[in-house]
Amino acid sequence: MLRGGGDLATGVAWRLTRANWPVIVLELPRPLTVRRTVALSAAVAEGEAVVQGLRGVRAASPGEAMAVAATGAVAVLVSPELAPVGADVVVDARLAKRNLDTAIDDADLVVALGPGFTAGVDCHAVVETMRGHDLGRVVWAGSAAADTGTPGPVGGRSAERVLRAPEAGAVAWNAAIGDRVAEGQRLGTVAGEAVTAPFDGVLRGAIAPGAEVRAGLKIGDVDPRPDPAACHRISDKALAVGGGVLEAVLAWRSGRAGP
Repeated sequence: MLRGGGDLATGVAWRLTRANWPVIVLELPRPLTVRRTVALSAAVAEGEAVVQGLRGVRAASPGEAMAVAATGAVAVLVSPELAPVGADVVVDARLAKRNLDTAIDDADLVVALGPGFTAGVDCHAVVETMRGHDLGRVVWAGSAAADTGTPGPVGGRSAERVLRAPEAGAVAWNAAIGDRVAEGQRLGTVAGEAVTAPFDGVLRGAIAPGAEVRAGLKIGDVDPRPDPAACHRISDKALAVGGGVLEAVLAWRSGRAGP
């Protein structure tokens, strides 16, 4: 059971389902996912989401979610709290950079992604999410690298590639994910305030139009690499993190979990 259905969580679901593990995703009623074209959370609004052949199907109840997961599709259940599905493994994939409410006794194996968790205290294992030499590594004792507040570089761009809400309010877009954009181009608005492209590139992610956001929240992402097709493919980072979760699950299943 994955708590969160964003792009990194979808990479985890991809790895697990390829290894024949049934997966249920828990999501918010209004997900704040930015990379929506590669996120199973899109099934909350659309009923179904397909990412590189992986189907996410919205389920109306825990029982229905279990039935969907048994077919090989990923069940997406609107449930901010843990759902009573008897999951052997719980993965906190929300990337909140802090522990919201995950406990080490939530399941037989509890895995958390990124900073804010300590393996052996909050969970059994932590998977590193910071780009670099340790990306995707499984930590069985201790924590992932601390949050720097600065996104890892992509195509030579770092913090400047992130679009943030200039004001609190509703988001509207003039551009769509996958569009080529030019520096200074008006991409959309928040509460009437313009959101512009920081450089030439591709709009890689955009939060759902109509979402009510707070000032400063990440609402989009511009990729300097001229490859619109990448907006529809699970990223290298998501696959690396997913590989770490799969490693943790298999190590636990074989009795070899631990440092």
